[in-house]
Amino acid sequence: MAISQFKSKKKRTGGSYHKLRKKKKDDIGNDFIPIKIEKTKIKEIRTIGGNIKRRIMKTDKINLIDPKTGKGEVVKIITVKENPANPHFVRMNIITKGAVVETEKGLAKVVSRPGQHGVMNGILVQKK
Repeated sequence: MAISQFKSKKKRTGGSYHKLRKKKKDDIGNDFIPIKIEKTKIKEIRTIGGNIKRRIMKTDKINLIDPKTGKGEVVKIITVKENPANPHFVRMNIITKGAVVETEKGLAKVVSRPGQHGVMNGILVQKK
C-alpha cells in the first residue's frame, strides 16, 4: 500500500468531504528511513521534474560548527545521546533533526534533515 499525502476523506464531525480530484502520482509519500551510525551510504531518489534528491542511509561523520569561533570541520560521530523525535531512537542510534549526538569534539545538535538534505550538519553544544 502506498503512503498518501492526500487530504483526509472525513471531517472532524464524521461527515465526508466532496472529492476534488482523483489521486495522482505526486500525492505519494515516502517511508521514514532511519539514519544509522555506520560507514557512509547515500541513495539518490528521482523526484518530480526529473530532479534528484540525495538521502543519507548511514553515516558516521557530521559537519560540525563551533558557534564561538564560527569554524566548521568534519568530525566522527560516536553515539546518539538524546532524540526528541522518539526516546527509543537513542537506544537504536537513529539520527533525526534535533538529535543530540556525541562526537570527538563534544555534544552536538543536528540541525539538518539528513533524510531530506543528504548532508549531516550540526552545532557544537558542549565541548569535551
